[in-house]
Amino acid sequence: MSLDGKLVSEIEIKSCGDVFHEIFRYRPHHISSMSPDKIQNVDIHEGEWGTARLKHRYGKEKVSKHIVEAIDEEKKLVKFKLIGGDLLEEYKSFSFTVHVETKHVNNLVTWILEYEKKNANVPDPDALMEFCLNVSKDIETHHIK
Repeated sequence: MSLDGKLVSEIEIKSCGDVFHEIFRYRPHHISSMSPDKIQNVDIHEGEWGTARLKHRYGKEKVSKHIVEAIDEEKKLVKFKLIGGDLLEEYKSFSFTVHVETKHVNNLVTWILEYEKKNANVPDPDALMEFCLNVSKDIETHHIK
C-alpha cells in the first residue's frame, strides 16, 4: 500500500477567475474576511505577500505554515508547500495547488492535494479537500454579492 497520494477536485465559479487567482497569489490574508468561519487569519511569517512563508489558522484552531513553492501567472496557478503545523503530525509532506481556468462566464478552480502519509492508518485528506472547495465557494459568494 502506497503512502503517497494525490487528490484532485474541481469547482465551477461564476466570479472572476483572475480575481480568484490574485487572492491566492497576492492577497491570501483577505481570505479570512471572505470565509471567516473557516479561516481565522493568515499572517506573513517571512518575506512579502506573493512569495512569503505564511501561517494560517483554520478550522477548529488548527495551524498550517507553508511557503509559496511555485507560481505560474500564465496558468493562474499557485502551489503551496507545508513546512509546519498540525497536518504534518500525520503527513511526512503535504502540498496544495490552486489553479484557475478562466473562461467567459464560468471559471474552473482546480485544487490538487499531494501528500505522503506517515503510516497506512492515516486517512486520505478528503475532509481537507472538502474544506478547500467550501472556502472557494465562500470566496465566490463574497465576490458575486
